Amino acid sequence: MIQLHKLIRYPAPVRIFVFLLLLALVWVPIALPLYAWLGTDGSLSVIPLILLYVMFMVWLMPWGHRVHGQAKPLCAHGLGTSVYHGRELAIGVVVGLVSLGLLFALEGWLGWLTWQPAPPALGRIALEGLLVGLGVGLAEELLFRGWLLDELRYDLGFTPALWASSTIYASLHFIKPWNVILKELPSFPGLLLLGLTLGWARQRTTGRLGLAIGLHGGLVAGYYLIDVGDLAVYTQRVPEWVTGLNQNPLAGAMGVLFLALISAGIRYIPGASRWRDIG
Repeated sequence: MIQLHKLIRYPAPVRIFVFLLLLALVWVPIALPLYAWLGTDGSLSVIPLILLYVMFMVWLMPWGHRVHGQAKPLCAHGLGTSVYHGRELAIGVVVGLVSLGLLFALEGWLGWLTWQPAPPALGRIALEGLLVGLGVGLAEELLFRGWLLDELRYDLGFTPALWASSTIYASLHFIKPWNVILKELPSFPGLLLLGLTLGWARQRTTGRLGLAIGLHGGLVAGYYLIDVGDLAVYTQRVPEWVTGLNQNPLAGAMGVLFLALISAGIRYIPGASRWRDIG
């Protein structure tokens, strides 16, 4: 039997591997029958992934207690319910929505896209987008800017850990067939910058995840609204690499530029406290 308290003596890659292995040993025997029953293509196929994330959050508790001696593991990884978390979450959502709105508004003003009539179900789509955005933001931020960043940070310090976790975050978006990887590879720099930006958002708020979750959720919600609502059509007046390959803003120069401006604002605008790194 693995003695979890002794894992603190081992380097971060070993701890990360053991954490994921033990999680997989519990999840896979449940997920395989679910996938056989629900299939892998329909809307219900997301249920095993939701179950995986719930197990991940539950597993963080004994792991934090026994490996790192954390009294409140979720709080230690930046998740909380204080007024600061709520305010930073709201600020992040607004910044994400407004930034994406300004990007598309500028491209429309330049004649790079044309706006389409709003569908009757726009309100429902907007609500769906917000819920999806916050769900994705919570899941990915607690995983990548919370637990993974912290496991690496304990050994490496904040900056190397952030670059490593952001590279892993961007790379995991390319677990796809080779032809799809080649097609979507231009989005890698944008995904890397997104991971770095969200990590700096956690650093800027003294280790809390509210701003990072909100910013991530706002960006996802805004794109969901425009994409699912069919609100914009590109005019092809400029190359795709400018506006985004496959209509993905993160795979275009303009999207990366706007994300870089958000990143610069988070890192360099004065007036907020910074997270003190471990050691």
